[in-house]
Amino acid sequence: MKRILGIATALALFGAGAALAHSYKAGPIDIGHPWARATAPSAPNGVGYLSLTNTGTEEDRLVAASTPVAEKAELHTHLNENGVMKMREVPYIAIAPGETMKLAPGGLHVMLLGLKKPLVKGEQVPLTLRFEKAGTVDVELSIEAAGQSGSDHGHGHMGAAAGAAHGHTQKQ
Repeated sequence: MKRILGIATALALFGAGAALAHSYKAGPIDIGHPWARATAPSAPNGVGYLSLTNTGTEEDRLVAASTPVAEKAELHTHLNENGVMKMREVPYIAIAPGETMKLAPGGLHVMLLGLKKPLVKGEQVPLTLRFEKAGTVDVELSIEAAGQSGSDHGHGHMGAAAGAAHGHTQKQ
């Protein structure tokens, strides 16, 4: 009985550790802490954030995202046009070898358009990411408080570049 209890405890701790890690992998791309802010019940849209680290030797691109909780998911960036902040869809997000691209508030993000239900703090929602070379990977967005900045998770400021098609190539 003692041995069974020990095994059960070890499995529970292993499961908790895996859940706390909240990271995923698609080929050489490490996906860190996918999250979204909770939304108001009437909010039509939501936003997803995460970090992408390319541990490989070739550039890869995040080219699409999808989720069953929204009609559509698009890759977006924020632009400052004549002092006015605007969001724009981008065709892809490039991740250079050895670089980390952060999708964070005020920068690149996954726009969840046409939410089918509110994003509720404490819940998780599925998100599928599609990379040009690494293929697809399913992740879970952890829904955090509406005012969450992401800074508790190392997201901070925009430090990523969208596709060269838009000419935005800032690096952190």
